Amino acid sequence: MSERKRRRGDPAAAGSSGKTKIRSDASSSPLLFKNRLKPDSIILATLQQLHAAEQSSSSTGKVPTLAELGLSSTCREVSDRDPAAVRITIEDSILAAARSILEGRGFSFSVPSRSSSNQIYVPELDRIVLRDKSSIRSFSSLSTVRKTTITVRLLALIHQLCTKNIHVTKRDLFYTDVKLFQDQTQSDAVLDDVSCMLGCTRSSLNVVASEKGVVVGRLIFTEQGDRIDCTKMGVGGKAIPPNVDHVGNMESDALFILLVEKDAAFMRLAEDRFYNRFPCIIVTAKGQPDVATRLFLKKMKTELRLPVLALVDSDPYGLKILSVYMCGSKNMSYDSSNLTTPDIKWLGIRPSDLDKYKIPEQCRLPMTDQDLKTGKDLLEEDFVKKSGGWVRELELMVQTKQKAEIQALSTFGFQYLTEVYLPLKLQEKDWI
Repeated sequence: MSERKRRRGDPAAAGSSGKTKIRSDASSSPLLFKNRLKPDSIILATLQQLHAAEQSSSSTGKVPTLAELGLSSTCREVSDRDPAAVRITIEDSILAAARSILEGRGFSFSVPSRSSSNQIYVPELDRIVLRDKSSIRSFSSLSTVRKTTITVRLLALIHQLCTKNIHVTKRDLFYTDVKLFQDQTQSDAVLDDVSCMLGCTRSSLNVVASEKGVVVGRLIFTEQGDRIDCTKMGVGGKAIPPNVDHVGNMESDALFILLVEKDAAFMRLAEDRFYNRFPCIIVTAKGQPDVATRLFLKKMKTELRLPVLALVDSDPYGLKILSVYMCGSKNMSYDSSNLTTPDIKWLGIRPSDLDKYKIPEQCRLPMTDQDLKTGKDLLEEDFVKKSGGWVRELELMVQTKQKAEIQALSTFGFQYLTEVYLPLKLQEKDWI
């Protein structure tokens, strides 16, 4: 009897020891990567080289203009204009409409088309630009009468703002005439049309979006006379001002800017004071990038001449968010020169990282049909095709049909992101 028990016990014992070994291997993964880390002084030397290269390229590199590329007659861009100039342009537009009515021709507006078919990617600029094609928005046409009415209403409101030189949010604008606008998406869309029609940036209209993005780390700047030190903003960081024009006198001893997709990762980095260990500025728009965060990032990159590294989810939407920062959104391609920050380096989380850093299967998510479609669509984009690294990573994602969020790294410990993953990435210069 005891012999049979021993015999039955042998496989169980073997199975038990096998499971113990598997658990041991899994638990040793974080230690394995942590042991590969070199002293911080060596990683900092790598970052100083990256910083020096960016300073050098920024001082010598010159971005060509549309005119220099011979595209000024076929493409359209807007520029910053002062309130007086915007007011005069609106008055000219309304006078032209009044003249047309008096001549018995009714009135209409020539509005630049912002459709996808009217946009192109310019490799020399590394961003999307708007072609110079317009459509007629007539008050006498049933199909466009409502949009024409909204256009006139917004022109009147913007004229008031420029006359008084005050700023309001897009939400404020919507509530001035809820019955006409019906939904804020409608007033927002026509607001972009008006901006493009007047040839000025949206901030020139004195209309801003509500605060969304936040920044923390080695950055000091002034905002309407107040001196802001972003190392003293706690875990939540400093809200990026909706009117970036009020930001000035930027100072920093950072070696790079870390652009983060999500608020959760931002909080982890801020709480662990990652910017003190590796001097950097950390910024996030908490998901889809808003105009203020994009303008603020461009301002930091231009004035401080710092390299930008990005940390996004390993899924098609993380890459779409990153592409908006880099090449611009199709919705606002008319202002891509002000809103884009080219040459952002994709640090992580990359599809190849899932196996490289031994992310457990239970922390990976299956891609949906929509995810796969978005991933395949991205592979067809010109800005993706020009980067072999992006193509390889996207092809791997589509092939494995797996995605993962930044938080998947928490399976190895809540501070694994700041203590192992990011330091090792920086040490190995593992970015695209």
